[in-house]
Parts: sequence; structure tokens; C-alpha cells
Amino acid sequence: SKAPPPPPPPPPPEGEKKDDTTAAQEQDEGEEFQFELLGYPVKIPKPPPIPDWLQAVLEYRFPSSIDPFTDIIYVVWLFFVVAAWNWNVWLIPIRWAFPYQTTENIHLWLLADYTCDFIYIADIVIFQPRLQFVRGGDIVVKKLWFCLNSLCFLQMDLISLFPMEILYFFTGVNPLLRFPRLLKYMVFFEFNDRMEAVMKKAYIYRVIRTSTYLLYSLHINACLFYWGSDYEGLGSTKWVYNGKGNAYIRCYYFAVKTLITIGGLPDPTTVFEICFQLINYFVGVFAFSIMIGQMRDVVGAATAGENYYRACMDSTVKYMNSYSIPREVQNRIKTWYDYTWKIQGMLDEQELLVQLPTKMRMDIAVDVNYSIVSKVALFQGCDRQMVFDMLTRLKSVVYLPGDFVCKKGEIGREMYIIKQGEVQVVGGPDLQTVFVTIRAGSVFGEISLLAGGGGNRRTANVKAHGFANLFILDKNDLAEILVHYPESQKLLRKKEFEIIFCDSCKFFKTYLQLRSRADQCLQSFNNFFFLLDYRQFH
Repeated sequence: SKAPPPPPPPPPPEGEKKDDTTAAQEQDEGEEFQFELLGYPVKIPKPPPIPDWLQAVLEYRFPSSIDPFTDIIYVVWLFFVVAAWNWNVWLIPIRWAFPYQTTENIHLWLLADYTCDFIYIADIVIFQPRLQFVRGGDIVVKKLWFCLNSLCFLQMDLISLFPMEILYFFTGVNPLLRFPRLLKYMVFFEFNDRMEAVMKKAYIYRVIRTSTYLLYSLHINACLFYWGSDYEGLGSTKWVYNGKGNAYIRCYYFAVKTLITIGGLPDPTTVFEICFQLINYFVGVFAFSIMIGQMRDVVGAATAGENYYRACMDSTVKYMNSYSIPREVQNRIKTWYDYTWKIQGMLDEQELLVQLPTKMRMDIAVDVNYSIVSKVALFQGCDRQMVFDMLTRLKSVVYLPGDFVCKKGEIGREMYIIKQGEVQVVGGPDLQTVFVTIRAGSVFGEISLLAGGGGNRRTANVKAHGFANLFILDKNDLAEILVHYPESQKLLRKKEFEIIFCDSCKFFKTYLQLRSRADQCLQSFNNFFFLLDYRQFH
């Protein structure tokens, strides 16, 4: 017989229902602000939750000090300050010369002007007092020293904000009264320095900046030409602007033909026109020659490394031709030049680092090579500072496919760490038999480096399988380092003994295996001859 079904659960008591209802009402009420106003209850719903990005903005606190050389926020701010300065530099001449500022749009011009003034004021009040600077070798971050350190710049910034707009009440909105805003020119050069330090290819910015200089000189000339044409009377002679078409574009076209001395312009007729054109030609030749010289310097600096590489290549080829070096050797040397320049961007890394202090050379070596050397089993457990010192002594060398890194019987003075690529241990009568392939992160030649005394000869032939980039550590360099780290020296000696012992054990094991095989072969021969003699006897 089946068991009867369980009875249904009893309904909850009325007290619990009331408690649940009361909790829900309290939760709803908790989402509202309640207060009394003039004796009447007032409920205001709570605002929605603030998004995470807005919460992060609200919780952001402006730094008390700013490093002007490394802080990217300051570079971004300089961009806005330079944009405000460029507004005044480019637009003041246009508004003064051309009839683009009218009563209908004057409010837009003033809005842009005072926005730029606000950026000037924010730079002086917020950013400049927080800039770090060096005083007596110490980095000063206190605002009290700001006035003493930047007195000259502060004076120029304050002069640039001199409120000459007060004269608007007497002269009207004259753009020339904003001329003091141009005195904040130091921020432009500071922005250039920061941009060149931040960009990976600074020569691109230099080319753009030099081109902007040329465009601005043409811009000023176009404004002056329209002013001269208006002074003489638009369309009064063939030389002046006739008032047709876009005034700025046509005057800019005149400036280009004048300053670059293209020619093909109408001859001036009045004394004013002749003097204006003579000054244009003189200034044009002078300014254009300066721009060409600057552009040549910028392009020359951008291609200095490439030119050095080509000069080294040409000198090497000339030397090889003068001594009739075989063509095969010449091709391998050219291949080494091309590959080394392609992967490193330079022929010798030491030339780049030799100008830096020892501490900075070590920092660069640690960032570049420590991840590779730290994986080498030979140096695991050694003093960390010893490894850092060793990194500055490593020399990077590129081997071409088929190049022998070392040959059997040579005197060993270096140890090799494979940075990139592969090498092979080869042997046989034609050195084509591959015994083992050694890959990136491995070490070979350490016996010659660790063994005391001299005359340690290589025991194997090692050649590059493809393009191989190796670190080379000289025996003398390691000995100079280990003098200061006796514990690491003991550890390396112990590992040297272990390596030699393991090699000896392997050799002895191989000898025993060969001896056993020889005994087996001899026993087989003896059995064979015994059987042969037995058959002949019977």
C-alpha cells in the first residue's frame, strides 16, 4: 500500500503577513526623503544612482603638485592654452584687416575672446602654482616658492591679461586692443618641448611646426596686403585687391606669389605700392630662406641615423673592394648590416648608452634584458645585484645563418646567452650532423667561462641555424663582477662542479654502454667461431 501524501503546509500567521507588508512599506519609504513643511508631510523621491564614470569624476582630486616633464595631464592642458594663444595670434590680424567682424556676429567673437581669457586665468591660478621646479638640486613642490621661481614668466602672463578692453567704450571693439594676449608666447615654446619629449617620432611634429611658421608668415602678408589695398582703395589700380571673390583666399594667393618670389604680379604704380612690394620681396627672400634652412635641418635630423648607417655600409664596401674580398663574403657582410639595422635600428647598442650615467645604463639593461637572463638556470640563486651588474657587460651580437659561433678546439673566453633565434651543435666529417638544437633563453660555453686558469678549449662546434641574436659575456668581465659577490662566486663554482660531474657521469655511462656492447659482440664472435670449429671437427 502506498503512503498517504503529506499534508499541505499551514498558512502563515497574520502577524507575519503584517510584518512582511510593513517591511515592504518601510523599504519603499526608505527610498524617499520625508520631512514636514508647514505641518504637512512632504515626500521627495531619491535621485537615481550616479553612474560610475560620473562618480569617478566627482571623486577626482586635483594634484597638489605637477611634474611638468612627465605628467601627461599638463601636456594636455598646454594644448588648450596654446590653442587659446593661437586664436589670438591668427585671428587678431584677420579681424583688424578684413571686414569679418560685424555688429551681427560681434557677440560670437567676444564669447571666443573671453573663453580664451578664462583659459589664461585658469593657467595662472590653477596650474602654474602647482608646477614642480628644481632649486639648488632639490625638487620644490610648495606654492610659496612659485613666485620666486617664475617671477619673469608670471609678470609676462599678468601683462598678457592687461584689460585694455576697457577702451572698447571709447574706440569700439577694436581687435588690436587684444595685442597683449600675444605676450604669452613662452607657453608655445614650452608646449613644443613637451611634445617632442612625448612623441616617439618627434621629427614629424618639427616638420608640421616649421610648415606652420611658413603658413603664418603668408597669413600676416595676406592681412597686410588687404590693409594696403583698402588704404589705396579696393580696385583703384591693377596692383591692389579688386574686391571680387573671397577676400582672404585671393590676398593669401598674392602673399604666396610675393613671398616665394614666384612673380607674375601686376607692377605697382604708386609710391606706396612700390615701397610695399619692395619690403615684401626683401622679407620674402629672407623668411623663405630661413624656412628652407629649418626644414633642411629637421629632415637631416630625422634621417641622421639612416645616413650614418649608409655611410658605414659604403665605407665597408669600399674597403672590401679595395682588398678584393670575395663576393660571397661581401654579400654576407651586407646581409649582416641590413638585418642588424632592421631589428635594432642601430649597428651598436653601446654607442647609444655610452653617454648615459652608469645607473641609467643599468636601468635600461634591466628593463630590456633581465627577463631573458633571469630564466637562465646558471644564474638562478645568485645575488640579484650581481645579475644587474652583469647585464651592463653583455654585448649583443647578430650571427647569420650558417655562421659558426664557436668551433671545437678554440680557446674559450666567452659564454653565450641566446636572446633570439636558434643555434645547433654539429659534428661529423662534414660538420653537417646536428646533435642538438639550442633555443632562446639557453646558455652554452659556460664551462670555459667558469673554469679557472686559461687554455680552456671548446668541446663542440656550434653554428647559427637562422638569424641568431646572442648575448656575449666575457670571462674577464665576469671575474671583475664576482670579486664583489663572493657568495655568488661560490654558488657558480658549485654549479661548475655539478656540470663537470654530470658530463663526466654521462661520459662514463656512455663508456660503460659501449664496453658492454663490445663485450657482447666479442662473445657473439667467440660463439660463432666455436660453433664453426665444432661442425668442422664432426
